[in-house]
Amino acid sequence: MDPLFMAYSFFRRRKYEPCVELCTNLLEKNPYDQAAWSLKTRALTEQVLVDEVENEEEGIAEMLMDDNAIAQVARPGTSLKKPGTSSNGPSQGVRPMSQSGRPLSGFVRPGTQGGRPGTMDQALKTPRTASTARPVTSASGRYVRLGTASMLSNPDGPFINLGRLNFGKYAQRPNLAKSLFEYILHHENDVRNALELAAAATEACQYKDWWWKVQLGKCYYRLGMYRESERQLKSALKEQDVIDTYLYLCKNYKRLDQPLAAIEYYKQGLEKFPGEVSLLLGIARIHEALNDNVESLKMYKEVLHHDNMNVEAIASIATNHFYSDQPEIALKFYRRLLQMGVYNSELFTNLGLCCFYAQQYDMTLTCFERALTMATDENAADIWYNVGHVALGIGDMNLAYQCFRLAISASNDHPEAYNNLGVLELRKGHIEQARAFFQSAQSMAPHMFEPHYNFAQLSDKVGDLQSSYNAVNKAKEAFPDHADSKDLFKQLKHHFAML
Repeated sequence: MDPLFMAYSFFRRRKYEPCVELCTNLLEKNPYDQAAWSLKTRALTEQVLVDEVENEEEGIAEMLMDDNAIAQVARPGTSLKKPGTSSNGPSQGVRPMSQSGRPLSGFVRPGTQGGRPGTMDQALKTPRTASTARPVTSASGRYVRLGTASMLSNPDGPFINLGRLNFGKYAQRPNLAKSLFEYILHHENDVRNALELAAAATEACQYKDWWWKVQLGKCYYRLGMYRESERQLKSALKEQDVIDTYLYLCKNYKRLDQPLAAIEYYKQGLEKFPGEVSLLLGIARIHEALNDNVESLKMYKEVLHHDNMNVEAIASIATNHFYSDQPEIALKFYRRLLQMGVYNSELFTNLGLCCFYAQQYDMTLTCFERALTMATDENAADIWYNVGHVALGIGDMNLAYQCFRLAISASNDHPEAYNNLGVLELRKGHIEQARAFFQSAQSMAPHMFEPHYNFAQLSDKVGDLQSSYNAVNKAKEAFPDHADSKDLFKQLKHHFAML
């Protein structure tokens, strides 16, 4: 059988390593075989290719040295960095909050679990989530012509020596230029050379190829030149309406902290592609990031109208119902995920909590047992923390204390567990132990209001009014709408006035 045909077969079946080996053997026999060279570049690219449409986590430099924002103090509801503190829907005060002040999403995706830290220490603790891999979307043809000397592969060095390439010559050959560009950008991660090739190819096609304009937008985005990226992507949309172009452009606006502009372009995309799930999800995510839970829930339901198997929409709707005091409805959605084949410890934990709050106690422990059997090092602490809450609900304080201790042993930087241990110690009358737990929770999660409020109550109890006043001030900053914090603050102000 023809080795090149076998290599194409491996490529179509996503078996990239044997495809690369066959192409390497062909190039050893004929270093100028353009078909084998192009196929090898594509196979090497597909091994490392990720879906760039999804928003990636921001790095420490972007978080702490972001100079792209137009306004330092944005109006409420117009910035992702400072979302509103209240929602249009039911009270979300009991919902866990991220460091940026927005409720945690019901579905883990890049950019949802970590906030925007204010210090370098907090930035280093921000969790990271990898993007998902993109499947093969196209197949290449065979173009057998003699190549140039720059196509020679050196077995002792890199496959392609980028320093020897004449980008102007490759720009005249679209079939080779596109695979070479993706190899340079994704495999070699050489954005500047990729930008040079894309600019030469755009000029060679007389600025009429939308694909090259999108690639220029990608390169500018990676270099942090967001306005140049915006211009290229808008120009590409004038040439051709493509869903990915709308998604890239909206991603650009999110990085510029212009969520309303992103929503506008998502809606423009929906006019061209009605019912497109990726565009609907983008709108729902932005509303969720802005704490507009009513609009977010509405868009997630619209997603299910077009794709009733969308895991993200089902999980997000279930989370909204759970924190809106509707555990029975949330339980139906989580059971739907279980029927669809989603089988992990997080889902069983959520099922257990829904069963507990829906008073289906017989299923609660069974779900948590299943969750603990599938627990990993990353989520074991959260599972034990939730089991501790169930123990508190049934009045077993000793079991709750043990569960929170197990949560800390699984992850020693779990602020919620430290805070609850402080409350249990305070109920036992152990003032110093409670103070230590509250201070630990404060240092780990300055964005949470509970440790500050509890520390203020403890300090007020022992007569340290100044510490209590400072702590409740921090609690008000973390959650300005919390009624108990306001009442305690007024009480302390009255004490100081009396003094």
